[in-house]
Amino acid sequence: MLEPQSDVFFVLLVLIFAGLIFWLVRTHRVVLRVVAACLAFVIATGFGVLSVNKYFGYYQTWGSAIADLSNQSSISGPEVSSGSLLVGNRSLAFDQRTVYTRLALQQGYTLSLKVPGKLSHITRAVYVYLPPAYFEKQYAHYRFPVIELIPGQPGEPQDWINVVGIQVTLNYLIRHGYAKPVVLVMPDANGGTGISLQCLNQVGGPPDLTYLAEDLPSQISHLLRVQAPGPGWGVAGFSEGAFCAVNMALRFRYRYGFSGSMTGYFVPERNKLINPNRLVDPFRGNRQLRAENTPIDEVRALAAGAHTPLFWLGAGTGDPADVSNAEYFAQLLQLHQASVPVYITRGSGHTMGTWHVEVPPLLIWMTKGLAAAVVNDQRIAALQAIGTRKQAAVKRAQPVGQQAVDKPSPTPTSNY
Repeated sequence: MLEPQSDVFFVLLVLIFAGLIFWLVRTHRVVLRVVAACLAFVIATGFGVLSVNKYFGYYQTWGSAIADLSNQSSISGPEVSSGSLLVGNRSLAFDQRTVYTRLALQQGYTLSLKVPGKLSHITRAVYVYLPPAYFEKQYAHYRFPVIELIPGQPGEPQDWINVVGIQVTLNYLIRHGYAKPVVLVMPDANGGTGISLQCLNQVGGPPDLTYLAEDLPSQISHLLRVQAPGPGWGVAGFSEGAFCAVNMALRFRYRYGFSGSMTGYFVPERNKLINPNRLVDPFRGNRQLRAENTPIDEVRALAAGAHTPLFWLGAGTGDPADVSNAEYFAQLLQLHQASVPVYITRGSGHTMGTWHVEVPPLLIWMTKGLAAAVVNDQRIAALQAIGTRKQAAVKRAQPVGQQAVDKPSPTPTSNY
């Protein structure tokens, strides 16, 4: 009740401070006034430190704070290696540093990987964030849902960590019950800061879409305790990454269950290859390829009742084009998604300020949807397992001779 982030504890500090100030004003003894002033200063300083702790979510309990400040948390040393976090191919290149489990239980852990693509023959840097729940015993056999995060251009995958602060936001939302635990996958989407591929298979160039939508999800699902590509995978991005997120989800409708676009566009532009000043047509004039990678055309081409991922769209009023794009695409999606969330940020445009504001509602919406999809899949798997066991039991109960002749009879033919 009176832990470092408890609201009751903060109220108590305010009351104590007010009492000390009252004492300081009313008493006429110099000694008592000095004591009251010193205590009030200590309380005010403590309040400030604890406010910072509450905002960033460093310490949840007094025990963890004391253990860390007294260096007790490092006495036992690392408890697992980062290699032991991988459940698949151990030959994959990854960050070899050890994991301090006690610290990971507080703030999660980020793996730095080099992930090769079997189909694309591309190998790129990928950051994978494992939430604190990944290290908790009750989640030992749980396969976590995943959000693949695509940065804008120019940009790098670490922008999600260094600039957006995605892990701090996710952990805060999870602790306060607004979001569900997910694994975050942050790939290098372009292969260089001066390159813009828009997550497309460049004709005569890198098969970027194949790597990001096929190779990477397959590799990650074999390496970590996460869901296989499907309803338990989401993809999101900002700016160019938002176009990627929408196009990837539509092109691979059965590999992603959710897609989030923050100030995105829905018609592909020209790519930038090695020379950043040289713009090239990613499809080399092929109209069919362009239509297949233009989200507006892709939605229009869907048949009635066709399966689609669920979409979330965001934009800032500071850029009217972004708002118009989001509202138009949301209306287009209504034939396949009855209610499309559109989050409009007031007073900000195509900037990091907008994306900072849009990240929390996006995470709340997507993580809850992903968690529900995982539960639904588990229920279906359990029902299928029960059905299989019942069929096996019935078959075992039949006489041996009947089992041998119990085959479907041929369908009778008709003379008409």
